[in-house]
Amino acid sequence: MSEEHETDHREASGRASGQSPRADGDAGGDRTAVRRDRFSGGPARSFLSSLADDERIFAADLAVDRAHVVMLVEQDIVEADTAGEILTALDDIEDAGHGALPDGEDVHEAIESAVIDRVGQSGGKMHTARSRNDEVAACIRYRLRADVLELVETLVGARERLLAVAREQTETVMPGYTHLQPAQPTTVAHWLLSYEQALQRDTARLLDAYVRINRNPLGAAAFAGTPFDVDRERTAELLGFDSVAENSMDASAARDFLVETTSAVAGLATTLSQLAEDVIVMASKGHVELDDDYASTSSIMPQKKNPDTLELVRGRTSDATAGLSGLLTNLTGQPRAYNRDLQRAGRHAWDAIDSVTESVAVAAGAVATADWPAERLEAAATGGFATATGVADLLAMAGVPFRTAHEVVAEVAADLDASQDAPDYAALSAVAEDVLDDPLSAYVDREAVEAALDPTESVAMRDSRGGPAPEAVADQLAATADALASHSERHEAARTGVSDAATRLRTEVEVYV
Repeated sequence: MSEEHETDHREASGRASGQSPRADGDAGGDRTAVRRDRFSGGPARSFLSSLADDERIFAADLAVDRAHVVMLVEQDIVEADTAGEILTALDDIEDAGHGALPDGEDVHEAIESAVIDRVGQSGGKMHTARSRNDEVAACIRYRLRADVLELVETLVGARERLLAVAREQTETVMPGYTHLQPAQPTTVAHWLLSYEQALQRDTARLLDAYVRINRNPLGAAAFAGTPFDVDRERTAELLGFDSVAENSMDASAARDFLVETTSAVAGLATTLSQLAEDVIVMASKGHVELDDDYASTSSIMPQKKNPDTLELVRGRTSDATAGLSGLLTNLTGQPRAYNRDLQRAGRHAWDAIDSVTESVAVAAGAVATADWPAERLEAAATGGFATATGVADLLAMAGVPFRTAHEVVAEVAADLDASQDAPDYAALSAVAEDVLDDPLSAYVDREAVEAALDPTESVAMRDSRGGPAPEAVADQLAATADALASHSERHEAARTGVSDAATRLRTEVEVYV
């Protein structure tokens, strides 16, 4: 996406003089109307061109052109008949598609050339009172917001699926790990909600980024504004931007909205990679059975069922982190206002957001369609004396200092036979009497200890806010549903705003075509 340091070929007499301003492009209907002979050839033309990559913002550029032309005629900068010819040409260009555009340095120049080819010299008036600098900034924001809304929609749907699984698995006990070692029993619902919380924050970051994306840079021109009496609020309204990017230099040059978005996408990719890793490890232990649609087999070993989709989700994290790194490297040290380096900036964000949007859908699908073997999971939840903390907590609740209780249980754990998952009451009582100088029964009765050694009872004990006990999980499910509904409403409001603006723009265009 090429942009210019100055608004090319403008002669602005301004409205103050009462003269109709002369637009660039009046020299003729071919490609030299945009670039002149001096800059229309040479061996570097293909190196400079971003036309192929710009297919992504083809529709965005047409929308930006239409809004700009409607504003120009409403402000008496361009005549209504001329605006009608330009807008009709833009419709023809849209119907023909990106592939029918003439050669050019970028999609903006190619569309302008195509307009001039159709209507003659007056087609160049489309570019009055703007530069490709503010034009491309508007196109990037216009397209990026659509991509962010698509990603948020995918995220909301994915979270709904995870929430549905969590509701079904509130009492399915499973082993919890730290350092990949058995730690404490938890539940499938509690584990899933830990990821939903992270995805909730990822969604919030994208929605917050959307606010700063959805600002209108049109009217900033190259960077120093324009002498024409443009209405920046009107083009914002026609394009569905919520506000105007105020300072003209910042409006044309800023790409921090790309950084913010790509950073949020990279954070989301990291969340997904962690989820994928957990499921991959669980599958290797037989703690989850992936649906065949989300697995594959070996080309040589017929017994294999590999979690390939989740391995790719994990691997695609590199796409997002590379995108963020590439974007930051591109922007580092660039002076204000426009530099041609920016032509390469957008692709980093596009690559990241495309890759991660697919990953969200696949990761959620894999989890939502998986089978969770309750008996096997509960049996595994006792492994490695995972209920040890529950016994220590029980002693501490009876008045034993927690560090002393920790010492008792740690000594028991150290004496466990390799074949044992947990000690029996007698072993605990013997160590307790040695450390505490009192029998275990002086502090807690046998039934309570044996309950604490049971993974299901251990989970039920942990009913503090945010804990894995079914009652605590029920509260989390309710709060999660509320947060999800709020994000869905914010997404729908943004989507409606964009859709209403598109209808509004089409209505205004039809006045002139």
